[in-house]
Amino acid sequence: MDTIVIVAAGVFFFGMGVYALAAPAALVRPFGLTVTAPESRSEVRAVYGGFGLAIATLLGLSAAGLGGLRPGAVLAVAAALAGMALGRVVSRVVDAPTAFYPVWFYCVVETVAAAALFAAA
Repeated sequence: MDTIVIVAAGVFFFGMGVYALAAPAALVRPFGLTVTAPESRSEVRAVYGGFGLAIATLLGLSAAGLGGLRPGAVLAVAAALAGMALGRVVSRVVDAPTAFYPVWFYCVVETVAAAALFAAA
């Protein structure tokens, strides 16, 4: 079961990474962001694309049991997801309320994935 959780998280990061590399403007549009300059597209491709693929690779290697990475890598990804969810909660405290989608939808996804990965670490 732990391996399934790790693979599922890896697939999510892989999908996000590929989507960000291929269509950076479409990826961030639900958040009200526009990326019209090469610099902004580069930022989305780097932070969501390259980072997403790196995390997917790390989780894939962890699921396969290669390199003794599993405990530390899974724990690091879980902590990163928990930090993302925390950032959304802080934003809710200091900013105006938002609709459930996309902010709270992703907060739930990040929280559930973090908890599942913490349990799998």
